[in-house]
Amino acid sequence: MGVNLKDIAQRAGVSLATVSNVVNGYRPVGERTRQRVQQAIDELGYSPNLGARHLRRGRTGLIALAVPELTNPYFAELAEIAISEAAALGYTLVMENTAADREAELALLDGSRQRIIDGLILSPVRIGREEVLARTAGSPLVLIGEGVYDVPHDHIAIDNVAASHAAIRHLVAIGRRRIAFIGATPGGDRQSAHLRVRGYREALAAAGLPYRPLLVAGTDAFGRLDGMRAMRDLLALGDPPDAVFGYNDLVAIGALRALAEAGHRVPEDVAVVGIDDIEEGRFTTPTLTTIAPDKREIGRLAVRRLIARIEGAEVAGPLTVQTPFRLFRRESTGTPDA
Repeated sequence: MGVNLKDIAQRAGVSLATVSNVVNGYRPVGERTRQRVQQAIDELGYSPNLGARHLRRGRTGLIALAVPELTNPYFAELAEIAISEAAALGYTLVMENTAADREAELALLDGSRQRIIDGLILSPVRIGREEVLARTAGSPLVLIGEGVYDVPHDHIAIDNVAASHAAIRHLVAIGRRRIAFIGATPGGDRQSAHLRVRGYREALAAAGLPYRPLLVAGTDAFGRLDGMRAMRDLLALGDPPDAVFGYNDLVAIGALRALAEAGHRVPEDVAVVGIDDIEEGRFTTPTLTTIAPDKREIGRLAVRRLIARIEGAEVAGPLTVQTPFRLFRRESTGTPDA
């Protein structure tokens, strides 16, 4: 038979209620008593039934992470962090793939596509502030991603405009003057692509460089193929760029491929910078300079905020949290960081 709370109470010399309070966190317990109970738990090898605990509290113990593209390494790396954090807090994280589809994102918001979950972490692409404000589902929601929403839900992101400034400042510092951007898309001024273009334009102006609309390449999506096609178009211009800033690392990696096919040297002829710091960028030839969001902090904070809301805990700090980022200089812009 397995160890139960009564066994722990007998070993620790305390009441069954005291053991329950320690294991389930119902009420505070004195530190010496808590240590005695914990020692008994360790000695007997007790493992709590988390499913039963959640059910007693009217919960499932499941939370969901919904992303637009499961095959994107950035989201895969983020999911691994979030799954680990959720498990450490006694929850199971399930994945949802929206495929960057508006109807799928709306279905998750209103609950019609959700599994039986206690809360949702959502990375939206096709919806904005109005759709989030119209949400009718009652479970807690945390937004991740770099749009601007201004809604009464937690939002964990990086500052897209500042990230673009950092990338362009670096390219200007190494002497580049015809800097292109790959990954512009039509959409609202709160979406991440628009914000990254805005930061790109502001940084050019700050450096005294003209904004050239021909050097801003639109894409339908943000994958390797999109970056490769856009780079080919840029190279066909009469006066092609001497540097490229990609919406993300996948776009930048596609640009690297197009440059190699066309016989251009990187970074001698064209320097390249991406955003996301995916592992693949450390193994490209040349390795990819990138703006690196703190993925561990984004995943950790999103899960902790969501579970705190689920459990009714007081959550200090602003609803919108901008996590740190840094520039990693690699071979695609010259001498890499140590």
